[in-house]
Amino acid sequence: MVDNDLIELSLRDGAEEVNLKRPSANATVPSVADPPLAPAVRQQEPEPAGTPPPEEPQPASDDGLVPICSPMVGTFYSSSNPDSPPYVQVGSQVTADTVVCIVEAMKVFNEIKAEVSGTVEKLLAENQQAVEYGQELFLVRSSA
Repeated sequence: MVDNDLIELSLRDGAEEVNLKRPSANATVPSVADPPLAPAVRQQEPEPAGTPPPEEPQPASDDGLVPICSPMVGTFYSSSNPDSPPYVQVGSQVTADTVVCIVEAMKVFNEIKAEVSGTVEKLLAENQQAVEYGQELFLVRSSA
């Protein structure tokens, strides 16, 4: 503010507002810092009359399918390198020790094993997609 010779600055974004004032040369500066401003709570605007409420996600009808989930946050890779075919595809048979993908976390490439025997029914992650801990990557129809 000093560099640009500003005395007062006000910013507003929706319900949030910030006001900055530079003290004058003869103003007294308080000895105790003012408490930080609490963030403004954004009010959700009411839905117009006649608008149906948003639908809750419905679980897919994947009865009998076992998910293979990411054990960590990272980047999903379907193959060991861009020139290699994917580890598994829809219809691939897997055992508990079958490597199904790689999840890279902090420059470490972790092979993810199926930990279930059966047939891959659905691929739920895209190559090079960021994945979260516990995110479902594949659905397998268990043969056990």
